[in-house]
Amino acid sequence: MGSENRNQLPPVRGLIVGNYCHDVLIRDDAVIAESLGGAASFISTVLDGVSVSISSSYVSKVGSDFSYSVMHAPIVSPSSLTTLFHAYFSSVSTERQDRILKRVRACDPILPSDLPSSSFSFGMAVGVAGEILPETLERMIDLCDVVFADIQALIREFDPIDGTVKLVPLKNTGFYSLLPRIGFLKASAEEAPFVDVDEVRKLCCVIVTNGKDGCTVYWKDGEHRIAPFPTAQIDPTGAGDSFLGGFTAGLVQGLSVADAALVGNLFGSLTVDHIGLPKLDLKLLQRIKEELVKRKMGCSEVHEKQLDKFAKPSGHQQFHTSLSAVKSIKSESAN
Repeated sequence: MGSENRNQLPPVRGLIVGNYCHDVLIRDDAVIAESLGGAASFISTVLDGVSVSISSSYVSKVGSDFSYSVMHAPIVSPSSLTTLFHAYFSSVSTERQDRILKRVRACDPILPSDLPSSSFSFGMAVGVAGEILPETLERMIDLCDVVFADIQALIREFDPIDGTVKLVPLKNTGFYSLLPRIGFLKASAEEAPFVDVDEVRKLCCVIVTNGKDGCTVYWKDGEHRIAPFPTAQIDPTGAGDSFLGGFTAGLVQGLSVADAALVGNLFGSLTVDHIGLPKLDLKLLQRIKEELVKRKMGCSEVHEKQLDKFAKPSGHQQFHTSLSAVKSIKSESAN
């Protein structure tokens, strides 16, 4: 055991910035669930579950009314209540049964002064309710070697009357000038039209998630479609957050961009098949860890010789097949 500990590398340090919140799910005017929400909650579930090599600091704000026990303690604001969202669903069948999301109240924004002063290998800007300011993202960029940003943290505005979420073009925000200094920008298919992917891909890597169709990775010189993991969608809340957590975990642990996006798709699919945070049992997580280690070891020599980090490495399809087999563990246990 002593030899094993001596050979173990120190954990990679990450900075995750975004508020926890309370989510209330409403179907046909009846409350069907209340749960912990916010991108930080979904991302911590993924990062804490799948990687022993990542040690992250979380900067989130809540009010004194915050009613959940979490692994990463938030900052308690004395001047506001916890962010609260109502998500409205309808029983009427539609092609995409997306929710209507309304922000009922918002906690205080996260300020640059709320961030720790130490340096980090990576940062994740994952606000959900407008809590990340341009100056906060700029400070994250200064502190972190690479930053992953979720577009929902940058382009959401909220109706002053009923709190309905509205999207604005990224170019009309104070964040656009920072894009050349971040590494990866994630957007959903619904958010992508507000990004101008063809222009932004020249500045940073853009990943567009598209539910049951997987995702597409865009960079300056090309693009890849990344295969999905089929699942029955019950609640889309947090799927993009879980994707970003899985994608980041894959990259941090040495996978290629394409392979890491497969890991993101896997965790997105594990999130949408029930309400609330993904339920990841220890057996499932252990199998995922084993597959990540095998994939990293199998690709290490290829990666060292590979100049284009965006190229799909050999064995990519087999990696998808292996992860699909792991996902079947959850399907079998659910039955």
